[in-house]
Amino acid sequence: MDDEILLLPIWTQSMRTRFVNGLIAFILIASSSQGLTQEPQLSASKVLPRSTPEAQGVSSTAVLDFIETANREVKSMHSFMLVRHGHVIAEAWWKPESSEKPHVLWSLSKSFTSTAVGFAVSEGRLSIDDPVLKFFPEDSPAEISANLKAMRVRDLLTMSTGHQDEVNLRNESNWIKAFLAHPVPHKPGSHFKYNTPATFMQSAIIQKVTGQTVLEYLQPRLFEPLGIEHPKWDMNPQGISLGGYGLYLKTEDIAKFGQLYLQKGQWQGKQLIPSEWIELATSKQVSNGSDPTLDWDQGYGFQFWRCRYDAYRGDGKDGQFCIVLPKLDAVIAITANTSNMQAELNVVWNKLLPAMHDEPLPDDKTGVAKLTEALDKLEATK
Repeated sequence: MDDEILLLPIWTQSMRTRFVNGLIAFILIASSSQGLTQEPQLSASKVLPRSTPEAQGVSSTAVLDFIETANREVKSMHSFMLVRHGHVIAEAWWKPESSEKPHVLWSLSKSFTSTAVGFAVSEGRLSIDDPVLKFFPEDSPAEISANLKAMRVRDLLTMSTGHQDEVNLRNESNWIKAFLAHPVPHKPGSHFKYNTPATFMQSAIIQKVTGQTVLEYLQPRLFEPLGIEHPKWDMNPQGISLGGYGLYLKTEDIAKFGQLYLQKGQWQGKQLIPSEWIELATSKQVSNGSDPTLDWDQGYGFQFWRCRYDAYRGDGKDGQFCIVLPKLDAVIAITANTSNMQAELNVVWNKLLPAMHDEPLPDDKTGVAKLTEALDKLEATK
């Protein structure tokens, strides 16, 4: 199910470049005298703190290699942000994209919807073991199968509802009723099937138990604490946030979301969401394949995919990624328009993972200058 691309005014790349150049110059002077080795505290401002790659143990030359390789092999990149030890150390936008332009997240929206479920569970509004039918008695079919009766919120989260295929909601006036009327041939929890309507149902449940859309519910709990401004989430004909897609955010907003998960739900000294939920959501809950070379066969959590290299991610159609690397203390946000998402991930694994070191590297003003110059020349391919 597709939603429309939101077209917004384009901010000039030169404005961002002047800001970044000045910031890098300042950081180079500061870091050369005192270093940046201590554990960071995220700024109370609406942006993540910035640093040079070398100060956080990454080579500017290696980041440039990633940018050039992605630019050559991924058709086409839109934006990229690398966060290491809580600091943004590289950020790029392929014109006409820009830092202030929201981007369609497609199914990366799903990870935000499951986060809303996590908040609701922590507030005692529901349990992941609640049956789905509990929330919609008025929309239940006349004849309820044993498998439908057994379907739980947990099964919605793990894409194991028991459906053989997705129900097509495009032409339905009542999406909840259509979902519940769809055949459930498999026992819930036993059969992985990627299922965008199952994520919509999570959104519908949140609205049922809170009286708010997922967007409204997450505003004070997630978006405002992270400094995410003006999030937009499309709704269905019944006025329910789509849940499985339809969310628009900026690249740095994606990075903040990943950083929150990397920090086990903590943000600026506050526990926004329980660490136990983060652990459940990002760990393997169901098996979804057996090919060790594919990042889509590493297991599935609560609307998060497991990856190779002990990483996890939220992702969306055409190459939208929020990649979290706990062992490397890193987050990578990418937006794109590509038909080969595995190739996009392969560039990350091949170029960025080997470039991350435990200790800071010597300052490299020449490398930073070359990287900054390259970033200003990026243009999206058509």
